[in-house]
Amino acid sequence: MLEKLSQGWKLAVPLLLAGVLAGCASSSRSPAPVEDRSSGVRPQPGAVVTTTTEAPRALPGAENAGKPGYYTVRPGDTMIRIALDSGHTVRDLARWNNIDNPNVIEVGQVLRVIPPGGGAEVAVVRPVTPPGSMVAGTPTAAASAPRPAASAPIVATPGPVAPPVASGSPDDDVPWSWPTNGAPAVLAGFDEVKNKGLDIAGKAGDAVMASADGRVVYAGAGLRGYGNLIILKHNNTYLTAYAHNQALLVKEDQTVKKGQKIAEMGSSDADRVKLHFEIRRQGKPVDPAKYLPAAK
Repeated sequence: MLEKLSQGWKLAVPLLLAGVLAGCASSSRSPAPVEDRSSGVRPQPGAVVTTTTEAPRALPGAENAGKPGYYTVRPGDTMIRIALDSGHTVRDLARWNNIDNPNVIEVGQVLRVIPPGGGAEVAVVRPVTPPGSMVAGTPTAAASAPRPAASAPIVATPGPVAPPVASGSPDDDVPWSWPTNGAPAVLAGFDEVKNKGLDIAGKAGDAVMASADGRVVYAGAGLRGYGNLIILKHNNTYLTAYAHNQALLVKEDQTVKKGQKIAEMGSSDADRVKLHFEIRRQGKPVDPAKYLPAAK
C-alpha cells in the first residue's frame, strides 16, 4: 500500500511543477507607471508622461557678440573694470547700454564699449589682471580681497575694445606732473604683465596730487586689489588712476587741477604704504615714466 502511494506522488510532483511553470510563462508583466512628483498628480497606469524645458533666457546684447566695439562679460568682470579697460566712465557705459544698476552685470552679457556712432575700427585692449578682479553680478562696493603675491605669474587676457587714437592727436598734449611731492622713490616700474603702472614709496598721509587737469570719474573702493581708488579723466584719450590711498579727498564729477591734493597715501589693499599710479591711453595701460617729466 505504501509502495503504491509513493509511486503516485512521484508521478504527481512533475505534473504540479509543469502547471506552475506554465502559469508563470503565460502571465505578462506591465511596466511600472512613470510618476511625475513635481506636479503632485499621480498618473494613471499606462499614461505617457512628458516633461518640458524652458528655453534659456537671451542675455542683453547677445545679438552683438563678437562685433567690433562690443565686449562680452566674463567671470570676474565689473563695470568699473570694463570702464577702466575701455577708457570710458561707468556712467557712459551704463547710458550706452541702458543699464539702470551698473553694480550688477551678468556673465555672457554683451556691452557696447564705444560711443554710439563710433568708428568701426577698434583696437584690442588688455585688462589689468593684477591685482585681481571681481565677480560679475556682484555689487562693486562688496569687493575686498588680499592682493595676490607679487611673484605669482599673471596672464593677461583680451579685454574690452576702444577706438584707436592717431599719433599726434591734440589729446596727447597733456602737461603731466608727478602725483607725489619731492623726488619720487619708485618701488616698482611699469611691466605689461605684472604691474600696469608705477609703485611710488611714501609715508602714510603723504599728499597724492592730480597729475593733470581733469574730472573725477571714480572715487571708491570697489575695484579689488586697488584699495581706495581715484580715477581721473583728462580728455577723450587719457585716464589716470591713484590706488591704495588711506583717504579720498574728492568726489565723483568734481573738477580738479594739476597738482591739487586729491588723496592721502596709504596701504589699503596693499602690502605696504605706497601709491600705485597708472596712465591709461584709451583704456590701455602705458608706462607713466615715458609721460612724466624727468625726476629731479
